[in-house]
Amino acid sequence: MRSSRRRSRKYIFLVITAGVLVSLCACSVLAVGIWRAFSDREEAAAPLSTWAPDSAELTVAVSPGMAPAFQELVDQFNDQDQRTPDGKTMQVRTLVLTPEKMVRESLSQPAFQALTSDSSLWLNQLDEEWAAQQMADVDDEAQVPIGSRRISSQVRYATSPVVIVAWESVARELGWPERSIGWRDIQQQATSDPNFKWNHPSTSHASGLLATLAEFYAGAGLTRGLTEEAATDPQTIEYVRSVEATVRFYGEGEEVVVERLAAEGRDFLDAFVAQERVVIEWNQAGQGERLVAIYPAEGTLWADHPLALLELGGANETAVTDNQRRTFQAFADFLTAPEAQRAFLTAGYRPTDLSIALDEAGSPFANTDAVDWRQPQTTLQIPGPAVVEVVRNVWWYTKRPTNVFLVVDTSGSMQGAKLDRTKEALAAFIVQIRGDRDQVGLIDFGTGIKNIQTLRSTGDRTRQDLITLVENLEAYGDTALIDAVVEAFVDLQAAADQAAINAIVVMTDGQENHSRNDMRDLRRLFEQEQSVPVVVFTIAFGSDADEDLLQEMADIGNGQFRRADETDIEELYRIISTYF
Repeated sequence: MRSSRRRSRKYIFLVITAGVLVSLCACSVLAVGIWRAFSDREEAAAPLSTWAPDSAELTVAVSPGMAPAFQELVDQFNDQDQRTPDGKTMQVRTLVLTPEKMVRESLSQPAFQALTSDSSLWLNQLDEEWAAQQMADVDDEAQVPIGSRRISSQVRYATSPVVIVAWESVARELGWPERSIGWRDIQQQATSDPNFKWNHPSTSHASGLLATLAEFYAGAGLTRGLTEEAATDPQTIEYVRSVEATVRFYGEGEEVVVERLAAEGRDFLDAFVAQERVVIEWNQAGQGERLVAIYPAEGTLWADHPLALLELGGANETAVTDNQRRTFQAFADFLTAPEAQRAFLTAGYRPTDLSIALDEAGSPFANTDAVDWRQPQTTLQIPGPAVVEVVRNVWWYTKRPTNVFLVVDTSGSMQGAKLDRTKEALAAFIVQIRGDRDQVGLIDFGTGIKNIQTLRSTGDRTRQDLITLVENLEAYGDTALIDAVVEAFVDLQAAADQAAINAIVVMTDGQENHSRNDMRDLRRLFEQEQSVPVVVFTIAFGSDADEDLLQEMADIGNGQFRRADETDIEELYRIISTYF
């Protein structure tokens, strides 16, 4: 019996057990298998990456939030002109990727030799998935040889606790700084005040996953040793569900949240989950009202920012060179030296060099109450990879459910490669929506509305029906974009599901030219009293789309506008799916 299969069955059993305990449909666990199948297909298509056998150039995949501070230090390191024994110049290059994508690409011919994720959780996941991949045909009792591990060495160079970030006025309303505030306080505030808006990113981002683990710890009443049994206990699940039910939406990493805060201020969110360094960065920029860090009373986890070297050189894979190893070690030494450690402190991170006092003169932690270097009082223990995977799976059954309409342009201009790529992107989106309490509908339009698939729960059968519908889409006709969005909005209002996130994701490659309604009609619909709020995401596919109209549509729906082409539309739909 394969060990990886045994583990998978164990996870599925635990998730199904949890689902039964909270009256959920266990059949939706099958959707995880469909999602993994699509992920595997993407990984199999990864391009072969090569470099010279004496190369001293090290490419590091870096997470978006860390990228600015990290790049400054990379530039400083490169300016030192350090050489290897054979005279090669040591150089570091960066590639910005989300941690989840780092893991996915690290499993098959990556274009980088090292990575720095926000949390060692991702490295644990990488080693776990790599071990399962390598031991597919090995007996259960066998051990993974040291030489078969994907991570060969690592060093931590900065840390930042995960906190609840709030505007100062909001924090004071919650009782800050006089008393400790926890997850239950956020839940109660959001329940009592329907205008209170907070979020945490999806579990594909470090702060979202760490916050979710903290909620499970709080629900289990533990600070250490979270187990699979404790995470799937009915009392734990009900606690997490009650907190998650008040999340306004999920989404991407904290850098995207900060961008929207800068543009929209208090209208966007009252509170959100992020690393502590976000508070420092915002307040240093002086962009308006202060943000403050709330350290959850129940305890929190830390983003520990490891730099890790991959052990490459398997079949059909270029090995890491001796010179690249030398560059990695030299760069790791550079990042942990006092000058670089103080640079991370200036950027709002806590250095790993404990000899540097956080409250020393010039430190961003000194002379401020927006952050507190003496906090958090309780640090939670990072659970093992098996527990993390169970929590991520169970989260799909505890998170706030979603009703989302996919509104798709199938006018004549979508013929050919555009429609083919759109079908792939839609299928990827559908399999990403994994919880069986979520509902997906689909409207495609040309001269008029062609097909309407009303909202249906995303069980295995519905998922396949939607994918079949997507495969059969045909491109012809003009572009009745606004009418299609109006239809989706009306259907969501008719469903009147106040417990869910209600959303429309609309894509077009052209100009509106055949709707009976216009933008004034759409705006009036959104401004009148609604049974449920609806958020709108718009995608301009290609250069001919009416970007001004799509931006206005997203603004009306308090959502986001994105641009896409044939190379990235699938990834864009995947990103949007993290909001749900």
